[in-house]
Amino acid sequence: MEFLVVDDHALFREGICQALSRIEDTVSVHEASTCEQALEFVSSNSDLDLVLLDLHLPGKHGFEALDELTKSYPALPVVILSASNLQVDVKRALDKGAVGFIHKDTTSEIMLNALRMVLAGGIYTPPNMLEHEALAQTNVSINDLTPRQLQVLSGLKNGHSNKLIASDLDLAEATVKMHITAIFKCLGVSNRTQAALEADKLDLNLLLNPV
Repeated sequence: MEFLVVDDHALFREGICQALSRIEDTVSVHEASTCEQALEFVSSNSDLDLVLLDLHLPGKHGFEALDELTKSYPALPVVILSASNLQVDVKRALDKGAVGFIHKDTTSEIMLNALRMVLAGGIYTPPNMLEHEALAQTNVSINDLTPRQLQVLSGLKNGHSNKLIASDLDLAEATVKMHITAIFKCLGVSNRTQAALEADKLDLNLLLNPV
């Protein structure tokens, strides 16, 4: 697995790199101290599995880098790792396409569990946020999901893997991941199990085949 840690404090990066090595034995962690360095690295390393991005960096702000990364590399998971405790920052990051927001004062074990959730296709938000559910929700309703996203949701409901859903729908696996992220935000859930439970409450057959 290939990770990129973007933070302007070398000592903090070193600590994060050591913690990330505990996810699995084959993890390779790269570092960048500015958004410009990060964007340049991502552009020449298409095999990255995850980016951990600080918000407050010299030069280009983290939100600007997040915007560029999610638009140019929509299949690349980006997790914000920030000292900010502002709900507005969490919501803004998720709205811009981040799949996680981890506070810098959290423990390494919580961080690793959050990243495992993200790598499994989930979305992580801080558990101590008073309005956690509101942050996960958007103004999108189930009726605003595209027909393709409803098909992906049907696959999730049936317990299918991303690979199987991609095969069934003749899609790239990266495209399936993008649809799943949109579905999670719409349903206000953070993992596949929760999405499947929400799908159980819906008449997907009617939605997929309207009269």
